[in-house]
Amino acid sequence: MSVYHAISYPGLVIYRILLWLALPVVLLRLWWRGRRDATYRPRWQERFGFYSGSLAQGTVWFHTVSAGETIAAAPTIRAMTAEQGPVLVTTMTPTGSERVASLLGDTVAHCYAPYDFTFAVRRFLTQANPRVLILMETEIWPNLILEAKARGIPVMLVNARLSEKSARGYQRFRWLSRRVLECFDLIACQTSEHAQRFIDLGVDAKRVQTVGNVKYDLDLPTDVEARAAEWAQAPRRYWIAASTHPGEEELVLQAHFAALESDPSLTLLLAPRHPNRAAELAILLDRATQAMPITWCRYGDWVAQAGPATSHCRIVLIDEMGVLMPLFRLSEVAFVGGSLVPRGGHNPIEPASLGTPVITGPHDFNFAQVYADLMAARACQQVNEASLTSVLVALLNDAEARKAMGAAASEVVASNKGAQQRTQDVITQVLSGQSLDGLTKR
Repeated sequence: MSVYHAISYPGLVIYRILLWLALPVVLLRLWWRGRRDATYRPRWQERFGFYSGSLAQGTVWFHTVSAGETIAAAPTIRAMTAEQGPVLVTTMTPTGSERVASLLGDTVAHCYAPYDFTFAVRRFLTQANPRVLILMETEIWPNLILEAKARGIPVMLVNARLSEKSARGYQRFRWLSRRVLECFDLIACQTSEHAQRFIDLGVDAKRVQTVGNVKYDLDLPTDVEARAAEWAQAPRRYWIAASTHPGEEELVLQAHFAALESDPSLTLLLAPRHPNRAAELAILLDRATQAMPITWCRYGDWVAQAGPATSHCRIVLIDEMGVLMPLFRLSEVAFVGGSLVPRGGHNPIEPASLGTPVITGPHDFNFAQVYADLMAARACQQVNEASLTSVLVALLNDAEARKAMGAAASEVVASNKGAQQRTQDVITQVLSGQSLDGLTKR
């Protein structure tokens, strides 16, 4: 056995046995995803540690999972590229891969991360031999972390969050989690509550820092204001339902149809979380508008017209990635999905940063602190299936309320900036072997 292999112990042996038993299910799930979404088919071998070309050696390795984590990590990754040299970014989803390409281009190396099977992880680490492993938010994979640590690779968790529910889960599986959590050289948390939960699980308090949420440090595209202003020139009004999931679009359409009764000029910008669902949603929109005197169109057709402001479409299906920021600015209200269904909600910081009032459903636990901050400032309203329509219509009919909510939302984002620099500082301190004292968020 190689000297690099992590030392086994009963909990880890059990975990690895369970993984091997789950291998057929993993393969079947990957095949099924590829059948439903063709973007999962290319490069599937990378998920098992097989890469067509050679991997960059000795890089700073960031694992960002999906699109949201990649967007949040992008400013830190750019800074680390300039400061520390070559960077490798891995993701688990095609949308995350697309975000790496569009946001970071050829300034970084990119591939899919291996699944947490020992053979895949070891193959990957042997080929890449990274200087450091930096995981985003909640990506705590036992084999990956233990094998990296066994090879002397520093391991960090940044923008870390740990809900009460997740903490209870780690406590139940303490026979595995304790040894894994002990491997972290740094856990840079979004809030002091998250930090304390890691400490309560046995992590050395000296390795846990509270630095804030890097998602507040947005890189706003330079053309956001210009594009939104161009599209808003005609007497049209817009609202957006972003990052929606199955079961939410029907409710959003009901709310939109009700709002159209008082303002026929209103346009809904419907942006599903996964643009590959566009064909499915096209069927829903055809059915929903069949008996109504309104039309819908796709985003590409909408922007290709003489001007979106003159379009007759009252529903625009956003089936492209990376186009939401001007649409958030254009919209008078933003509903952020994954929250009327129990998916945990999605990031409301983008619309909030642009002064757009936010609506969320009750299932917002993935961004609990952000939503709590917005609601405390009266910048966000929580709705359920029954109240979405009434709250939307009330906001659209009350310009003063929208103005107050939007201003409060902008202030919440502005007051929470700075986490990106603090995160960069603590990463640099760990890599240089210096003390972390004095770098916590104030």
